[in-house]
Amino acid sequence: MSIAAARRERLSPEESRAAALEAARRLLIEHGPQAVTLKAVAAEIGKTHANLLHHFGSAAGLQSALAGLISARVCAGIEEAVKRARAREADPIEIVDRTFDAFGKEGAGALAAWMILSGNRDALNPVLDAIHELVDHLRAGHEDRPVEETTLWLVLVAMGDSLLGAEMAGALGLDPDKAREVARRALLAMTALGEEREK
Repeated sequence: MSIAAARRERLSPEESRAAALEAARRLLIEHGPQAVTLKAVAAEIGKTHANLLHHFGSAAGLQSALAGLISARVCAGIEEAVKRARAREADPIEIVDRTFDAFGKEGAGALAAWMILSGNRDALNPVLDAIHELVDHLRAGHEDRPVEETTLWLVLVAMGDSLLGAEMAGALGLDPDKAREVARRALLAMTALGEEREK
């Protein structure tokens, strides 16, 4: 038995689950959502298919847990960016960039689309719950701002861009990042963040 394999054997259940989710995230980013299977993740971390079944119950359970992990990280980053922008410690367009990167580079858009198209809509609940919690946090003390509406259009645009943005922009003769640029302008125009940026 190799040292790496011996170390894997000594992982606690929580560490094994965390290792599996990190492996699933890597597979998602490198190969797309169809690569996130129990068999593939088990091979990545040197565990058995049965071991992952014990932790996640099914491939759908693994995908749901992965969606929850990604959304929690993304929402935490976006919340931080919004708070820093409100305090004039960061450029508000960082909010757009973090959202677009989460759905594009981090694979959240492809994973969400894959789960919806495969009939696994319930696996999106951790994502929706994380976004709802984020909105609640951002609205507190800022009830005069359109937090819900801004979140809705920004998430939908970022998801659409992650799935078809570069191709659509190319078909229209536009720069591949045009949707991100438009979203940045819209965020500044629709919210008080644009006014804060000018101060």
